[in-house]
Amino acid sequence: MLPLLGGIFMGWSLGANHAANVFGAAVSSRMVKFWTAALIASVFVIFGAVISGSPGIETLRGLTSFGIEDAVVSSVAAAITVTIMTVFGLPVSTSQSVVGSIIGIGILNGQFNYAGMGKVAACWFGTPVLAALVSILLYKVLAYFYNRLRLNIFESDLVIRTGMIIAGAYGAYALGANNVANVTAVFVGAGLISVFNAALIGGLSIALGILTYSRPVMETVGKKLVKLDPFSALIVVLALGVTVHFFTVVGVPVSTSQAIIGGVLGVGLLKGVDTINRRTLYHILTGWFLTPVVACLFSIAINYVIHLQYVPHQL
Repeated sequence: MLPLLGGIFMGWSLGANHAANVFGAAVSSRMVKFWTAALIASVFVIFGAVISGSPGIETLRGLTSFGIEDAVVSSVAAAITVTIMTVFGLPVSTSQSVVGSIIGIGILNGQFNYAGMGKVAACWFGTPVLAALVSILLYKVLAYFYNRLRLNIFESDLVIRTGMIIAGAYGAYALGANNVANVTAVFVGAGLISVFNAALIGGLSIALGILTYSRPVMETVGKKLVKLDPFSALIVVLALGVTVHFFTVVGVPVSTSQAIIGGVLGVGLLKGVDTINRRTLYHILTGWFLTPVVACLFSIAINYVIHLQYVPHQL
């Protein structure tokens, strides 16, 4: 089981960071208490991983054929990439880091599935676009019905609060279903565990990250990700859930951070407000393009280092 520790660590860090995408706005705005959000997110992330996580696992497993050593190398390379990008303040996608590391190993083994990679890359670029379109549609439809209710401030608060809990639960389900592949798919490809066990172990490790270290991220990052009124924040989280769930059905792990950004842009375009400046957009694009490249290079470098052999000098 020792080789799985790299994947479990990846799952823990994924849960600790990405929970802010589904409940950050609700917690940072004090609409939902942290422990309420953490418990709901943990339960639904496990449900999502176990019930709907297999398509993404099958997709990543199909990119290349791994041995146990290659699986460990790709997990470590992805984890290092996520850490470095975070230190430099660049937005990072665990999906891109994992796929980038898989590409590196696949290149070395000469067993990479380029057709499968085309499907993955197309979905990466499609994530923020689809999220923006979904958020625009949801905003128009739900705002129409919400305005017709003519609620007072207390009734409105209750409706928004309830909506955020439901949207967060759905987003957590989609997060577990879609991103569990990033945690344990390589170990399925190596023949170490079954698809079901990979989904269960991955879901539990993501939930552990949510329960143990997501509070500071939810309370701080949530404010930075979604600078919107409560109703708009609700729309963005719903758009995230719908978008990530769609790509889960397609069988491609995508980034919840990219889905959130797409949702924010969609609402911003609809309301005519500037939700993201050029500097932020530059950092986002830099992170999107650098993450898979850096992870690929790290997996190649680590693989090279561990296979170095010492040849004694003969006099």
